[in-house]
Amino acid sequence: MKIKLLIVILIGLALNGCVGVSSTGIFGTGVSLAIDPRSLGTQIDDSIMQKNLTARIVLLDKNYFLNVKSKVLDGRIFLTGKVDDPESKLKLTKLAWETQGVRSVRNDIKIKEDFNFQQSAKDLLITSQLRTTLIIDKNIKATNYQIDTYKKKIYIYGIAFTDEEKNLVIEEAKNIPDVKNVVASIILVDDLRIKKN
Repeated sequence: MKIKLLIVILIGLALNGCVGVSSTGIFGTGVSLAIDPRSLGTQIDDSIMQKNLTARIVLLDKNYFLNVKSKVLDGRIFLTGKVDDPESKLKLTKLAWETQGVRSVRNDIKIKEDFNFQQSAKDLLITSQLRTTLIIDKNIKATNYQIDTYKKKIYIYGIAFTDEEKNLVIEEAKNIPDVKNVVASIILVDDLRIKKN
């Protein structure tokens, strides 16, 4: 009897702050525990991922804790907020992708710096060219990749099904005109699977 009570208390503590009856967040109204479509195990996994990511964000820079918000739903990480420079946004995206069990990352963090139209237009063109190339190539699952370009440097985050796909994505990025460098943080699907003990 005591063990069952202890398990219920531990599960309640794990879910505390993760899912509330009427919590609010980046999605507006929160999800009620009673109608949450995620399994209890998924909710616990998301809560652990959320706390892990938040702790790592604070360790990276305490200012991020005040200015950047994160949310984990079904292994998908959503980032919002404002940072001072593009490098900070990219660091946070990389940090999110390195979270164990992550399935995808959506980074909606805004940059506080002055707007440079010419540079932004060049970067947008590079990103668009690579995105189009990945969509056209049948050997690449284009929806698995997030692409950011800053000062002609391409940052690619995502999940590849095989080493061949990973190498193909990097090669396609290097072939885009005017690209100075390619930084790839591509994880293989096999590395994301949770192993049973």
